[in-house]
Amino acid sequence: MKAVCWMGTSKVETLNVPDPTLLNPHDAILKITRTAICGSDLHLFDGFIPTMEQGDILGHEFMGVVEEVGRDVTNLKRGDRVVVPFTIACGNCLFCRKKLWSACDNTNPNAHLMETMYGYSGSGLFGYSHMMGGYAGGQAQYVRVPFANVGPLKIESDLPDDKVLFLSDIFPTGYMAAENANIQEGDIVAVWGCGPVGLFAIASAFMMGAARVIAIDRFPERLELARNLGAITVDYSEEDVSVLTALKDLTGGIGPDGAIDAVGLESHFNDAQHVYDKIKTALFMETDRPGVLRQAIQAVRKGGTLSIPGVYGGFLDKVPFGAAFGKGVNMKMGQTHMHKYMKPLLERIEKGQIDPTFLISHRITLDEAPDMYKIWRDKKDQVTKIVIDPWAERKAA
Repeated sequence: MKAVCWMGTSKVETLNVPDPTLLNPHDAILKITRTAICGSDLHLFDGFIPTMEQGDILGHEFMGVVEEVGRDVTNLKRGDRVVVPFTIACGNCLFCRKKLWSACDNTNPNAHLMETMYGYSGSGLFGYSHMMGGYAGGQAQYVRVPFANVGPLKIESDLPDDKVLFLSDIFPTGYMAAENANIQEGDIVAVWGCGPVGLFAIASAFMMGAARVIAIDRFPERLELARNLGAITVDYSEEDVSVLTALKDLTGGIGPDGAIDAVGLESHFNDAQHVYDKIKTALFMETDRPGVLRQAIQAVRKGGTLSIPGVYGGFLDKVPFGAAFGKGVNMKMGQTHMHKYMKPLLERIEKGQIDPTFLISHRITLDEAPDMYKIWRDKKDQVTKIVIDPWAERKAA
């Protein structure tokens, strides 16, 4: 089969690799009909996430049709159309029983690697390094899905793939980000980053009753999508714009009730702190660039809530934790508990409350994926979200 493979920092190739096979009786094999490149995949592309190995198959946003099931898979059969959550959960451990699906104790066979760095391991993830399980990802024509009794969500309507694909990650992630911000009716919410997760967080904040959402970014195509959702936008790249001042002006000097960091470890700024973080990460004196996290802590109102769906991988420097303590800021963060949100959000799509295809800018083939990684990383061609048809052929030049 064809698959998009990590071959080193800033190097991705589409290769012919062996088809997956059933390894355990609870496995299923999926013929992938749609997959996508996620902003989090760029952290792998840029070398920020350790324990990647040459030839690893990328991708954690995918859906398709069941080709084969193991003997212990009782809820799926050949021909079923499913969306697969990017987190892998067993359904039986303490954390799964508590509905903390992304904290599953049983799905990361390399838990010791995460325990060394984080103290404890979360669940395994598709296509996201060996410390998170070493599972092959879904930017391919087929994939093995472990614990198939627990994860995949059957799509029994005739909704097109593009409308339900994002239930695999970014729609639930944006929704949980808004939920973690503890939004009350009439609240003002600030969202840093108008990438896919940020845009779904904006849409979800309005669903939860936010009166105003302030979206912060620098790319016109992203800011336009945020405005289309009803957000007030702040372009931090403009020379005379101070985000902190703008947020005070828009909130009567109080600060937003909720702040959502939908950027994570590769934040960008037009000031000295960005240069500082670039140098520190280059010298391995910190692993992440936490500029947005610093700003969100400073901006959120006293007693407000900071939600962090943006991925952080390691160790941060110069985080104003004293400000968080002094203001009594509540913080909630973590990998999305996918299994909690997929079905309810599917119902919202079926009822026409949201059309998740609004952010798709590019539809490509597997052969075009390596070039598109570079284009998205370098923020060219007005890219906002990339969907891949694994069975389409590259168009002739």
